[in-house]
Amino acid sequence: MIEVPSPLRLRLDSRALIANWRWLAAQSGGAACGAAIKADGYSLGARSVMRHLAAAGCRDFFVATWAEAAALMPLPEGISLSVLHGVGASDMVAARTLPVRPVLNSVEQVARWREAGEGRPCDVMIDTGMNRLGLRVDEALGGALDGLCIETLLSHLASADEDSDQNAAQLAAFRAVREAVPARRYSLANSAGICLGRDFAFDLTRPGIALYGGTPRDEAAGQIRQVVYPETRVLQLRTVHKGEAVGYGATWTAPRDGRVAVANMGYADGYLRCHAGTGGGASWQGKALPLIGRVSMDLIAFDASAAGAIGEGDWLALDYDLPSAAARSGLSQYELLTGLGTRFARLWG
Repeated sequence: MIEVPSPLRLRLDSRALIANWRWLAAQSGGAACGAAIKADGYSLGARSVMRHLAAAGCRDFFVATWAEAAALMPLPEGISLSVLHGVGASDMVAARTLPVRPVLNSVEQVARWREAGEGRPCDVMIDTGMNRLGLRVDEALGGALDGLCIETLLSHLASADEDSDQNAAQLAAFRAVREAVPARRYSLANSAGICLGRDFAFDLTRPGIALYGGTPRDEAAGQIRQVVYPETRVLQLRTVHKGEAVGYGATWTAPRDGRVAVANMGYADGYLRCHAGTGGGASWQGKALPLIGRVSMDLIAFDASAAGAIGEGDWLALDYDLPSAAARSGLSQYELLTGLGTRFARLWG
């Protein structure tokens, strides 16, 4: 097979990933610190993320679906993996075969696991106020979980990234369930929940976005390091004269004679049209290249007038610090990461 280089790449900083996990683990106090690696490790590559974090000491990982779990087989020795979406009727073959635990989310899933799970350990999600997945508190306290071998009893915070009264209410509800439902471990805090303090840590924390460079709350500002650095290659340099327009809809007109760098990337790669006109762009050898015109499916344009000797084939580093890119674009930090497409080569360093 001929190996063809991609005109897009993600430079991924393994040291920053590990440093972020270690900071989150320190904030977790005596609780173990796991890692959410769903959506293919927030698009970084779940297997690579697991490998780096396992080498650093992480032992507990979470994915969304059984297909994601199967893609990670075989697991490294000593690693625990849980599937957050539990078990549907069509999942039972995978659930009985893979060395992975389901996170049971409803009385129907509990019944299904009792019938076919052969007494194997499971995890259970309790809904303490988000009304997304999980057994209701009254169902858990009413005996729905009696006799199950529960490894980890979980809940999920709905508003941990805000100073909301809901955080204290969910904490109180989870404490009540902990007192009534036996499990080996209890887990409530996501990335933002870790920043709320050690009352939320219990036995296991489950960070996601903060591992990958996202800042979930102000308490993490300056502590979380950027992990993902998207880059795109210059496809063509063009001379544009004053008054000429660039791109679909003629949304940008050259204020003076200059040069435009057209690059291999667009909304098909997760770089959406909302980035245009927000002050973002890229850089080349430390020189800023503002994004101009409308983002196309797989082409974008930058004002390269001040970029000196930039040429075809040069690599541009996108402005992609997650908190600032989210503020500019209106996208969440999660969308900015998980939308990065499969045409990016992923290069760990």
